[in-house]
This record gives sequence, C-alpha cells and structure tokens, in this order.
Amino acid sequence: MLLCSLGVLLGLVVCALSLDNGLLRTPPMGWTPWERFKCNLDCKNDPEHCISEHLFKAMADRMAEDGWKQLGYEYINLDDCWEAEERDAQGRLQADPQRFPSGIKALADYVHAKGLKFGIYSDMGTATCEGFPGTTLANIETDAKTFAAWGVDLLKLDGCFSNSSVRAEGFPKMSVALNKTGRPIAFACSWPAYDGGLPPKVDYNLLGKYCNLWRNYVDIQDSWTSLSHIFEWYGDHGDALQPAAGPGKWNDPDTLLVGDFGLSIEQSKVQVALWAILASPFLMSCNLRTISEEAKNLLQNRLLIYINQDCLGIQGKRIIKAHCFEVWKRPLFGQHYAVAIVNTGTDGMPKPFVTTVELLGILDCKAGYKVFNVLDKSFVGDYLPSAPIRANVPPTGVVLLFLRPLC
Repeated sequence: MLLCSLGVLLGLVVCALSLDNGLLRTPPMGWTPWERFKCNLDCKNDPEHCISEHLFKAMADRMAEDGWKQLGYEYINLDDCWEAEERDAQGRLQADPQRFPSGIKALADYVHAKGLKFGIYSDMGTATCEGFPGTTLANIETDAKTFAAWGVDLLKLDGCFSNSSVRAEGFPKMSVALNKTGRPIAFACSWPAYDGGLPPKVDYNLLGKYCNLWRNYVDIQDSWTSLSHIFEWYGDHGDALQPAAGPGKWNDPDTLLVGDFGLSIEQSKVQVALWAILASPFLMSCNLRTISEEAKNLLQNRLLIYINQDCLGIQGKRIIKAHCFEVWKRPLFGQHYAVAIVNTGTDGMPKPFVTTVELLGILDCKAGYKVFNVLDKSFVGDYLPSAPIRANVPPTGVVLLFLRPLC
C-alpha cells in the first residue's frame, strides 16, 4: 500500500511538471474557422462570415444538430483575430467587444451547453500572426489562468513573431502552466513548423512530453497544389515523423479543406483518406451552414472516421511511389489495415492499379482478408494473400481500402 501511495504521489508530481494530461487519446475532431473565414473583421458589411460570436454560435448549432457531434466532431475552435487590440487593465487577453460582445466565457458556455468542447488561439510571440496581442514569456501564467477561467478545452499556440530560443522556453512553460490550472486543456503547438519540422532541429521526443498535437509544416491553402505539396512532404519524411505520433500526441498536417472552393470531390477524397492514414486531426474548416450533401456525406463516413480514430494510434506511411501512383498503409487494431491508393496524375481516365495483400506487406493472416471500399461504402470481396486486388483510380483521386482478417 505504501508503494502504491508513493506511486500515486509521484504521478501527481509528474503530471504537474509535464503534459501527461490524459487528453486526445485519438486525434481531435471538430471545426476551426481559419481556412474558410481567415481574418474577416468586417461584421458591418459581412455579418454572416466575419470572425464573431455569431459565427461560432452558428457553427456550434450545426455541429450539435446536423449529426457531427454524434460522430465525434466535438471541438469548436477559435483561431487568430478574436482578440481586442490591447490587453485589459489587469494585463489579461480580452475579446474584441464589438464582435464578441458577450465575452469568451459566455461563448464557451454556449458551446458546452451544446455538448461540445471549446478551443482558443494565441501565439508564443510578441503578437499573433495577424498582429493581435501575443503570449510573451511574461504573460504565460496569466494567459493559462485566463483560459482556464473561461472554460477553454484546447489551446492552439502559434509561433509568429518569436525565435527558436523563445519557443524552446515558452512552449514547455505554457504546457506546465496549463496543467497547473487544474483544468484539462489539450495543447496544440505550432512549435516544430517554425523550426523546420524535422530532426535534428526538432526533438519529437521532447515535443511529445509537452504537446498533444503539433503543426509540422506549412499552412494549407485551398488548392490541390497546396494539398499535394503537404502530403508529399509527409510521404517523404514518414520515417522521421511516424514514431513521434501516438495516443495523446499527434502530427498535424493542418485543416480539412472539404466543403470549401478549391478541391474537386475526388481531391477531397484524397485528403480525408490520407488524413485518416496519417492519424491526423479531423478539423474541418468549411461553412457548415451551406456545406453540400456530397461533402457532408464524405466527412460523415463512419468507416473513414473509424480508421482515423483507431485506438492503436499508429500513424501510417507511404510505402510505394511509382509513376503516378502512391500507396499508403496504416496498421489498425485487431490486425486490420487501411490502404490508400492515390493517382497523382492529372490526365485522362481512371487508371487501373493491381496489387495483392502480400505485395502490400500484410502477412498477419494466411487465410486472407475481407476488403471494403471505404469511400464508396461497398464490399469488394474476400482475398487470399496472393489474389490480385484491382482498383480503377481517378486522376487526382484515391481508392481507400479497409482490410479485415479472415483468421
């Protein structure tokens, strides 16, 4: 009993000094405004699309009422541009009084009343990326206590207007300060994105001790060019990035573009398929009031979400890159697998691709596998390890397969 009690006390000490908050055991799911609404401050002329409490309440309503919450989409996150131009008289961050007249605590209460969680944004620098007050080293304790008092469930901390030494000191200090508040607040760090994203400049073992998720690379833009640039970077550096990810600590290639303007539906399928393979956060950034049924059905695909939220938390990797084809594979709980076959070509008809379970390096079950087409919601068939699996993959498109062992 004495040893058990000592272990509990030591655990509490560790919890106070490092992340260890028990949060985000699977990648977070939810909604964030940045890619769709950017820093739109013009509430006079564009009240439905400006960064305001009205916008966030509207998205919370849609999340709660249109089936998103039931599927695991639970975070409503602020991004840049929610703040007033100055801190208050006590040195605390405050919301813009015209666009958030009720204040952030009231907005968080509204989100919580919908059964959702509330996220907020700040920056580990002298200013946010859009020039609003940042969280300097001197403000860390004050800001952590403010966020906790408001009922914040997740903090995204950016890295504009800082340097490597400030980030190396500030991100760990914020992690400790959040834990000291006593409120469970997930911590999303943009730290590695500002330091090149890769070892040896980025120590992912250290990062995993302080952050629940982190942006590794450049901001995504609403285009196939941007999307493909990002997933190629993750494919090229999978060996360095995969070991960093796991329950409670996730690589983050940025928000989902599905439902916005720049991607075709086939290209949208590529993003959700690869984000599921990569165990990436599923954070939408679209207008949930006007999202098309096609985009909604894609984002609400239950088997796709199951893959993304797999409890093992093993990040998948690209295993083949040849001609216009890429193959990405992720091991899942129970010796299941997800396999994405991507056609990066931009010309002509869908291209045929043939593989086998053996060629994919899936050797757990000699009896074979049941194979499902995830995005078409169809059963493909039962396959012995050496039997050919055939797929026709559209240009800038994907076929996402789910393999269930027959053993």
